[in-house]
Amino acid sequence: MTRMTTNLTETLRHPGRRALNAAGALVCAGLLGFAWYLQLWVGLDPCPLCLLQRWVFYVMTVVFVLAALFPGSHRSGWLWAGTTGLLGAAGAAIAGRHVWLQGLPPEQVPACGPDLHGMLENFGFGETLAMTLRGTGDCAVIDWSFLGLSIPGWALLWFVLLGLAGVLTNTLLPR
Repeated sequence: MTRMTTNLTETLRHPGRRALNAAGALVCAGLLGFAWYLQLWVGLDPCPLCLLQRWVFYVMTVVFVLAALFPGSHRSGWLWAGTTGLLGAAGAAIAGRHVWLQGLPPEQVPACGPDLHGMLENFGFGETLAMTLRGTGDCAVIDWSFLGLSIPGWALLWFVLLGLAGVLTNTLLPR
C-alpha cells in the first residue's frame, strides 16, 4: 500500500476536526440545497419561520467552514464548539416553535400575516423578528412530510444533530 493510500485510509478511519467540520458544512449545504429545491421546483413557498431557520443553517455552514479551515488550538476548538452549539440550540428553538405551531388545533392557530419582506419594509428589525417568532397561520400549514416529520421537524432533528456534532467534534478531537 502506498503512503498516500495509507494516509487516506487512516483519515477515513479516524477523522479529525477539519474533516468532521467540513462534513458538517456539507450537510448544512445539502439541507439548504434541498430547501431551495422544495421552493423552486416543488413550489413550496417558505413561511417566515422557515426563512429564519434557513438563515441559521447559512450561518452554521459558514461556522463549520471556518472551523474546518482554521481548527487552531484547543482554545479555538472551544470557540467553534460554543458557536456551533449555540447555533444548533437557536435553530432547534425556532424549529421547535414551528413544530409546536403545526401541532396546534385549527382554532388556536394565529392569523396569517404579511410575508417576511413585507414585515421588513413596514416594521423595524426587532419588531419583525418578534412577529416572525410568534409565527403566523402560514407557519402552521404542513405542506410536505417524510417519514412522519414535517420540514420543521426535520430541521429540528438536524439542528440538534449538527449542534451536538459541532460541540463534540471541536472539544474531543485533535486537529
